[in-house]
Amino acid sequence: MNEKRFCPVCNEPILGRVDKKFCSDQCRNTFNNTRYSSANTYVQKINRTLKKNHSILTALNTNGKTKVLRSKLLSEGFDFNYFTSTYETQKGNTYKLCYNQGYLPLADDMYLLIHWKEAE
Repeated sequence: MNEKRFCPVCNEPILGRVDKKFCSDQCRNTFNNTRYSSANTYVQKINRTLKKNHSILTALNTNGKTKVLRSKLLSEGFDFNYFTSTYETQKGNTYKLCYNQGYLPLADDMYLLIHWKEAE
């Protein structure tokens, strides 16, 4: 049973192992990149936003504990809708965490930025 098989990407004959599905690594990569690119677009967008938020918090919080205005965070491109977790203190304060950087809303549009050591 020597049936010729053809690559689903470029339609070239497939040579080699019986279970081989593509004629080359390039065709295999092209197939997988095309297949997964649209499915992961949403996740990639969220990951980019989380990384950007983390970078902003890290850049503004050089001492491990800093207060900044909400407007400063917004001007840097911070998106308050995306964070990785929350932590509620015994006093009832809720920190939002973006990986190992956290923030807590204070009065007068101020935010307390902290480096969260337990998240590491």
